Amino acid sequence: MLKILVAEDAAMIRGALVALIELEPDLKVVAEVDSDDDILPTALFYQPDVAVIDVDQPGFGGLTAATQLRERLPSCRTLILTSLGRPGLLRGVLSASAGGFVLKNAPPSHLATAIRNVASGRRAVSSDFAVATWSSDGVPLSPREHSVLRLAGDGAEPSEIAASLHLSVGTVRNYLTAIVAKLHARNRVDAIRKAYEAGWLP
Repeated sequence: MLKILVAEDAAMIRGALVALIELEPDLKVVAEVDSDDDILPTALFYQPDVAVIDVDQPGFGGLTAATQLRERLPSCRTLILTSLGRPGLLRGVLSASAGGFVLKNAPPSHLATAIRNVASGRRAVSSDFAVATWSSDGVPLSPREHSVLRLAGDGAEPSEIAASLHLSVGTVRNYLTAIVAKLHARNRVDAIRKAYEAGWLP
């Protein structure tokens, strides 16, 4: 019997995932969480074989949680769920050493198969997800915007970014505003998180 942890912030979707998984005779959900902050401590307590994690979890993000699990609980494999194949997300999944990823609109049978594959050490890659990722246009930011966001991701303030790139502080702020808009982010921190999860920042 494989023990499963489900991490999904939307209660209705989380309940559907749990019900779907428990239809399988060899799978049992031992824990469910709605926040990234709870994934690692819950996993350390319940020792699941596989953690099914929504990539867009509130907090620091699903891929960060997957990386933490790899480091602190290597016996627990991770399967990432996402609603769309964003450019670069495949690289992010691989860099986090997640076992694979599945689109939320994939046929229900794909989820159980992916969980079993991940638990056995095989990669679980949704073909629709891979096609959506690889056929996309790539990073939506200009090279200059990417440089600004990379420095912001390193913790630099606008004045420090301006000095580093030989720009005015006002220009840097304009770049940051454009970046937030292009990434459909709530603010600069959210834009940095999305860029890391999409694999656009190292």
